[in-house]
Amino acid sequence: MKQFLIAVLFPVALFSQSKDEKQILHILDQQTKAWNAGDFDRFMIGYLESDSLMYIGKNGVTYGFQSTLANYKKNYAGADRMGQLSFDILHVKKLGKKHYLVVGKWKLKRTAGDVGGHYTLTFEKRNRAWVIIADHSS
Repeated sequence: MKQFLIAVLFPVALFSQSKDEKQILHILDQQTKAWNAGDFDRFMIGYLESDSLMYIGKNGVTYGFQSTLANYKKNYAGADRMGQLSFDILHVKKLGKKHYLVVGKWKLKRTAGDVGGHYTLTFEKRNRAWVIIADHSS
């Protein structure tokens, strides 16, 4: 019976996603692929390319697209530190017409030692495209 419910309910869950949620999840999928290919620049495509981008990590708040990109390149230099990224999406919530909140887990499987944590992303719709305007990763 359990297998039957999974087979019936899982496709319903996929179809119940809004167009916006599908676009946001696609961005996260593309970011994962870019990271795992070692491409920081392509990984950053999901972020707002602006000085107002806010990234909050263990070292505090970083403002700006270029500063965030530079931190990724510095902190994850080399394949042994970059590893293979995976996301587990825990929660996707619409906050309004132009905003979504995404909560999840991230994991890096790597030779330098596996690491992981949780993240909260704030997405905003700008010029018909969804972009991350704030990222709090721990």
